[in-house]
Amino acid sequence: MAQNKFTSEIVIGLEIHAELNTATKLFCSCPTHGSEEPNTRTCEVCLGMPGSKPVLNAKALEFALKLCMAAGCEISPSLIFSRKSYFYPDMSKNYQITQYEIPLGLKGSIELDNGKKISLKRIHMEEDPAALVHPSGMSGSSYVLVDYNRSGNPLVEIVTEPELNSPEEARDFMKRLITILNYLGIFDVDKGVIKADANISIKESGYTRVEIKNITGFKEIERALTYEIARQKEDPKSIVQETRAWDAEEAMTFTLRKKEAEEEYGYIIDPDLVEIDITKNMLKIAKESMPELAHEKVKRYVTEHKIDEEDAKVIAAEKELAYMFEKVAKEIDPVLAARWIRRELVRVMNYNEKEFKDLEIDEKHIIELLSMVEKKEITDAVAKKILEELMAKPFSPKEYVQKQGIKKIGGAEELRKFCEEAIKENPKAVEDYKKGEAKSLQFLIGQVMRKTKGQADPKILNEIIKEMLK
Repeated sequence: MAQNKFTSEIVIGLEIHAELNTATKLFCSCPTHGSEEPNTRTCEVCLGMPGSKPVLNAKALEFALKLCMAAGCEISPSLIFSRKSYFYPDMSKNYQITQYEIPLGLKGSIELDNGKKISLKRIHMEEDPAALVHPSGMSGSSYVLVDYNRSGNPLVEIVTEPELNSPEEARDFMKRLITILNYLGIFDVDKGVIKADANISIKESGYTRVEIKNITGFKEIERALTYEIARQKEDPKSIVQETRAWDAEEAMTFTLRKKEAEEEYGYIIDPDLVEIDITKNMLKIAKESMPELAHEKVKRYVTEHKIDEEDAKVIAAEKELAYMFEKVAKEIDPVLAARWIRRELVRVMNYNEKEFKDLEIDEKHIIELLSMVEKKEITDAVAKKILEELMAKPFSPKEYVQKQGIKKIGGAEELRKFCEEAIKENPKAVEDYKKGEAKSLQFLIGQVMRKTKGQADPKILNEIIKEMLK
């Protein structure tokens, strides 16, 4: 059930358009990607020339069905397309082929990181309009260029109920949706277009709804909403129902036009596209190709591998990270694998500004490294250093350890010798420790670690030095 929008200080609803990762457009055989020369990937169908006949892309329908299933939607028994009539340069035939009366999917929900479920009003298919190019920015250009290469690309539109109550929740929703699209394999994060229209209102204005068009990216969603909330709160009585645009460079919204009602678009059933039955076989094919999704992986990791739920959420949120963890966990203790992959691998990747597609190492390098950690052949400090070096160039961690001679020093007698040296060389630290300053013990442990080049186990050193200082 949709949340009563009049109970919150801020009410946000999103309409998200995600491009489906098909080779060809929604109603013709033109490629969705390829030549970037303007207006070259077009034909009479995607330009809407008289006498041209659209034919539905079956793969796009399969992808859209998978998304509806992943979101738990009620799926329509038939697929019907309509014409949304409007006059604008981005649609050469003066109407957009979309779904209005009967969307492909109804209801459903997507859960945020905080556990809050955001209800979906609908999921439907439609074609992408052309790209409008503003040479001097949206608000500063004296003319606009139109590139029809994108026109006719297949989109799914995901419409939420007005249940989001902050820019942070809106950003999280977008992240959750991207995760689902990525797992399903129906969206290309590198090439695909994903943008959002945000409807936002505040209590002080009497919930007068303002729409912000075509916001791209998680951060931009948060920035645009944060700005718009501040703008509306500044003078709530002046707010009118309208459509605004987000200027990312100026970090502000500006008026485009007064908001139209849906009925003003004059929807009619498209006479060129026949009604298509959503058969049991279609649903079977889509369901059988469904992967295990992120929220399902979280439950399995916690129950099957006994790892921390927060670690499980972070790992499962990124498909490539999850797949690496699963391969490593077959060879290494899953709890150890989760800790290193979730924390250390991600830390090193972030530091080097690398994404999974940029990595030259694979699960074999991680298994080899963590195998030595698990067997206590190397210390955590040494393993972290090796992981950092692996980011620059792949190599065998085992061979590296042998060549460098950096296996862990574990013999008590050998360690006692280093501890004795550290104690003799640092009498003040010894004196301070005996006076009750605990940090002096850590200083002495650090001195021994330096002598052993990080090859000693700090826990064993802790015990030895304490015993020697009694």
